[in-house]
Amino acid sequence: MERKKRKWGLLVLLGFVGFCLSFVVVTAIMNLFIPDNSKSPDQLSEEMITHVLEAEHLKQQVGDQVFPGFQSAEIPALLFNEQRAFLLDMQNPETGWVKVPQEQQRGGEWQPMPALDAYPQEPYFRTDYDSSDPNQGPDAFTVRVGETYVTSLPTAEWFRLDLMNQFRNDLPGFLKPVFPYQLIAYIFFPNTETYLSMIHHESFHAYQAIWAPDRFEQAEWDGIRLGDQYPWYDQSGIDAWQKELDLLQAALKAEDEETARQLARDFLDQRSDRRKLMKLSNALIHYENQREWIEGMARYAELETWRLASLDENYQPLDEIQKDSKFKDYRTFRDRWKRELDQIPRMASDEGDGRFYYTGMAQAYLLDQLDPDWKTKLAADPSLNLEDLLKRAVAVE
Repeated sequence: MERKKRKWGLLVLLGFVGFCLSFVVVTAIMNLFIPDNSKSPDQLSEEMITHVLEAEHLKQQVGDQVFPGFQSAEIPALLFNEQRAFLLDMQNPETGWVKVPQEQQRGGEWQPMPALDAYPQEPYFRTDYDSSDPNQGPDAFTVRVGETYVTSLPTAEWFRLDLMNQFRNDLPGFLKPVFPYQLIAYIFFPNTETYLSMIHHESFHAYQAIWAPDRFEQAEWDGIRLGDQYPWYDQSGIDAWQKELDLLQAALKAEDEETARQLARDFLDQRSDRRKLMKLSNALIHYENQREWIEGMARYAELETWRLASLDENYQPLDEIQKDSKFKDYRTFRDRWKRELDQIPRMASDEGDGRFYYTGMAQAYLLDQLDPDWKTKLAADPSLNLEDLLKRAVAVE
């Protein structure tokens, strides 16, 4: 019996080693065929234009359910790759774009590009930027072309390639040939809906600048001015953040409204205790509220647009996007939502303001449950903070 066990143990070990070696060999071969650059960096593809059109088509169907006024807002799109920027849905654009809130001019004259055969009514523009200077390229946010706020983000192709390139640059030399870059890209970017939700995230930033320009500008300046002052690495603060995030996750997972209400109260109490423990100044508390308003709301918009599409049986995506094998007809929202819920408690020690994407988004979803009229109130008074709206909601018996 002992000999048989040793024999099977050896076979399992050899099998595992063989699998690992095979995986390394296959990965190394696949890596040889991963490009470093976009396939056609000088122009947009049919797929890229389809992404923008489908995102706008969905916004025009459900945008006001996401937030009042979002549906009818006219927001052009700026897509970029490693060396070009492209502008869609805009006529006679002024030179380049303006980085906000710094009011820094970027890019050059927009060159008209011929429309693709698949989209004869969708001409677009192109301009170059200095790719050797990281301060000259567009950002994934919103920028202004003339006086018009536009969505700004990388093409789906460049997003994947740039992600893999970042890993290539950061890994030690012996790992670079065998690291599973494509697997990592798939984890971050499993389907087309993920990219469409990114468009809605950045589009909502443009809408924030249109709807509430004063708060938008101030919130961005507060982020620039106060971000370096925040005690990100204070361990007692991280531990307190962990309790806060755990309560927020539990509130979103609650099976009934009263449990969610009580957990929301506990979250707010813990938030107050955590701020006292961290000895946050009023300015840094204000910083938290500002980042939740800017990024948490945009995170909510990207998810809520996808969620509504997944529930609306009458919504018909554009015919052209059905050709995309990675488009799943918005059916994978539950998987995305589960990942978002699982990620919330992991953000306690996150570097930078990523935690506020999740705390803002989570409070918005709690408000959907506890005060369905919260969006109307915030739309009328953009100075309101999400946590103040939540405090009012849980105070109502």
